[in-house]
Amino acid sequence: MSSYAFYVYGSYGFAAVVTIAVTLWTWTDGRARQKELAALEAAGIRRRSARPKDEE
Repeated sequence: MSSYAFYVYGSYGFAAVVTIAVTLWTWTDGRARQKELAALEAAGIRRRSARPKDEE
């Protein structure tokens, strides 16, 4: 395998690892935020966007 092929395959491999890492990071962070939101809503804390219409 030439040094060119090593560079190309190495670059693709690095890009794949970074893409997978960012995808997993986003997915796990999203799950954590969903759990945090569920805990806040269970404690009675609501989002401002969830206000009833008659309070405006």
